[in-house]
Amino acid sequence: MSSVTAGLLADAATLLLTHEAVPLEQVVAGMPTTGYATIDESDALEIGVWEMSIGAMSDVEVDETFVVIAGAATLEVLEPELAAIELAPGSVVRLTAGMKTVWTVREPLRKIYFAS
Repeated sequence: MSSVTAGLLADAATLLLTHEAVPLEQVVAGMPTTGYATIDESDALEIGVWEMSIGAMSDVEVDETFVVIAGAATLEVLEPELAAIELAPGSVVRLTAGMKTVWTVREPLRKIYFAS
């Protein structure tokens, strides 16, 4: 995780993110990695940039709204069971804490997130 200094421009599209391998228990396909940087953080809200490489992983979500700025992926919400969401630049999605998901990334996915 890195952080951006207040008052400085953060270009979410080019911000350098350090990737780590997804834990094996979360890997569904391939060898995905993820990276993120926190832009701002308070007791009420965290704003950041998150990226995932090609592959698939499972996750349990936090309360979050995000905007996709690059890439292509399918987000499956397994619990509660919802229709799959096709993600592309401009997609805006709201997730709630405890949702069980599978992220299948076809082109490296980058999003700006707002999490509480």
